Amino acid sequence: MEEILLNVESKEIRYAHLKHGQLHDLIIERKSNRQLAGNIYRGKVTNILHNIQSAFIDINEGENGFIHISDILENTQKFQDMFDMDFDLELNSKDSKKRNETDISKILKIDQAVLVQVVKEPIGTKGARLTSNLSIPGRYLVLLPNAEHRGVSRKIEDRAARDRLKKLIRAFEMPKEMGLICRTASMDATAEMLIQEANDLLKTWQTIVDNFNNSTKPTCLYEESDLIKRAIITCVDKKFDRLLVDDYDTFQRCKQLYEKYSTEHQLKIELYRDKAAMFERFGVEKEIDKALRRKIWMLSGGYLFFDRTEAMYTIDVNSGRSTSQSKTGDVEESLVRINMEAAEEIAKQLRLRNIGGLIICDFIDMRSRKNQRRVLDRLKEAMKDDSAKCTILGMSEFGLIEMTRQRSRESLTQTLYTACPYCGGSGQIKTHESISIEIERALKKLIMQQQQFGLELVAHPELDHYLDHNDKKYLRRVAEKWNASLKFAARDTLHLNEYQFYSTTNGKKLDV
Repeated sequence: MEEILLNVESKEIRYAHLKHGQLHDLIIERKSNRQLAGNIYRGKVTNILHNIQSAFIDINEGENGFIHISDILENTQKFQDMFDMDFDLELNSKDSKKRNETDISKILKIDQAVLVQVVKEPIGTKGARLTSNLSIPGRYLVLLPNAEHRGVSRKIEDRAARDRLKKLIRAFEMPKEMGLICRTASMDATAEMLIQEANDLLKTWQTIVDNFNNSTKPTCLYEESDLIKRAIITCVDKKFDRLLVDDYDTFQRCKQLYEKYSTEHQLKIELYRDKAAMFERFGVEKEIDKALRRKIWMLSGGYLFFDRTEAMYTIDVNSGRSTSQSKTGDVEESLVRINMEAAEEIAKQLRLRNIGGLIICDFIDMRSRKNQRRVLDRLKEAMKDDSAKCTILGMSEFGLIEMTRQRSRESLTQTLYTACPYCGGSGQIKTHESISIEIERALKKLIMQQQQFGLELVAHPELDHYLDHNDKKYLRRVAEKWNASLKFAARDTLHLNEYQFYSTTNGKKLDV
């Protein structure tokens, strides 16, 4: 059984996909930070970076968007990767001179109005990643307004279905400069349904062009479907059993949206009425808490460590308190079992945490190349369920697997957390002993260099408590040695590592 749970709050919508009662995927969308990916904008060029052949574009969404020259010139490979397809049909190519253009300043000018689409959400302080190779997705088709390609998704493996779709889109009467992609769902669609959607997409494109010409400043011209509509379409296309909603207004809207697709799939849309919170009742809340932890325990007794650096995510697999070795007597096979379980848990956590970019998985070392291949194959198989595009390389002799996962929006941690004001996101602060040593140096500097002989040290209560049991007597002796006096005070508004010196003669704070 597969179902989607929609938890609706005043500022947030949470989408949970359950497969046989287990959380399979999670999306959290907040009204203060709506999704931008897929939106089309009239933008204005604000800056051109010649050295990296890129430009910043104002799209009126906070931080300026970023576009590289490769996202301006037509790039067939990027389209193929984005839509997981080969262009089986390719019409006349564009002017080769434009295609081979390499100087961005000949294409874009400061203050120029441009039509761009967001391909990657703003993350942290980085603005949205943009492209001028636009695509307008429908349920069955994707319209490419400025790319002359027509093709069929690779996920449609049935040869007869592929041939039927190829003939259909070849016969469509469309402007020659436009392209069309048949999505996986098109395999079950009739010719009339595909023709109707192609016409609808063309009308949408014409509306975008008209709005672009009629506007004078950066603005959004087209928005992707919201999370609720996407949930309905996903349920219908993938034949899910149920959609459970805990908000009455959203429940009514879901029923209205579903009317259009009711003949295609019998979907149960239900309003959750129990007093217990829906996500707690189905165990989703526990899974979210687990996905926010650094350390994840597995059933085998092994555990995973998830760590983020500036350049990549690292995942470390450890045997932990596994007891399977003593039962089987085969050390290698025990390690393989832990690694196999870790491979499945890694795939799940990558989806739930929405981790993107470069990822390094450090599995427990295995001597046999055959066992290494088993673990690698298990990871690849587990990652097939991921909607984000993933590339997995082979396992090195040290048990490392390099992989990349498409980053489309902020990770779960970035959505729910902010950097700690104490440690600045590092997860560490200095020990009390380290601060005590710094205080001793600062004390000597104030007395010997600044000639301050009446001093008061103010520190956080915990640090003051540490000094009270360890170093206050010593610090007083240091002050007395140079004919100075030292008093102590505590203030709970200070950082744990923070301390301040004041002059007892005039009460002024002293710079150390």
